[in-house]
Amino acid sequence: MPVVVAHRGSSHAVAEHTLAAYEQAIGDGADALECDVRLTRDGHLVCVHDRRVERTSNGRGVVSEFALDELGDLDFGRWHDQLPSSADALVDPEPPPPPPAAVLTLPQLLELIVDASRPVQLYVETKHPNRYAGLVEQELVAALRRFGLADPLDPASSAVTLMSFAPMGVRRMRLLAPAVPKVLLLNQVPKIRRDGSLPPGVGIAGPGIHVLRAHPEYARRVHEAGHRLYAWTIDKPADLDLALALGSDMIATNRPREVLSRVSQRR
Repeated sequence: MPVVVAHRGSSHAVAEHTLAAYEQAIGDGADALECDVRLTRDGHLVCVHDRRVERTSNGRGVVSEFALDELGDLDFGRWHDQLPSSADALVDPEPPPPPPAAVLTLPQLLELIVDASRPVQLYVETKHPNRYAGLVEQELVAALRRFGLADPLDPASSAVTLMSFAPMGVRRMRLLAPAVPKVLLLNQVPKIRRDGSLPPGVGIAGPGIHVLRAHPEYARRVHEAGHRLYAWTIDKPADLDLALALGSDMIATNRPREVLSRVSQRR
């Protein structure tokens, strides 16, 4: 059965890329966690998807122009429209606000998976273009090495998988951490690799579910080329049924508990 990857944590239930979202994902039973990383002005890797902070915090500006302590002054959790856990709370005229959520750094997330009570994998995406170019991949692999995760005996034993939409980003990660699995993320079927082949050192194709809806035959070609398939981001039952029917090896979702429940029913 596929690896169920919590996309930015259990991000349907809890604000994405917050520590609480990843703790929720582990509690939900996710096999793996997914995060995006960006570099701050002072060289720290933080888990933020967007180039700017407006959508996911109460601040304004470009992530790479902030120092880490400046991002620490922002709330990355209050924006998320979370329902209370109890129906009784809905009648409370002034429910207490959720506590502020600090920006999550990659080392904090690595500590979470290393200290987890069960094996949990981590899928890390580097975002491009960015002002720091290859420094992002260098800092990422350096962080993995500090936690003993950059040099697995072989790809099958790796607790981490590295990903990017940028072929150059994937190439840098291949050179820096050759034994860590790599995913080339795809918004469309590659024009020069329609046969399912991938760049050297890359063993996983990562098409969005919209790509698989339009080109379901691409999944077969990937598998026939000897590669695995990482399908994202799958929250609807019909999309999950398609991803399973196509033999997806990994499924990224904002709703890991629901996807795991549906997958388990098919076992």
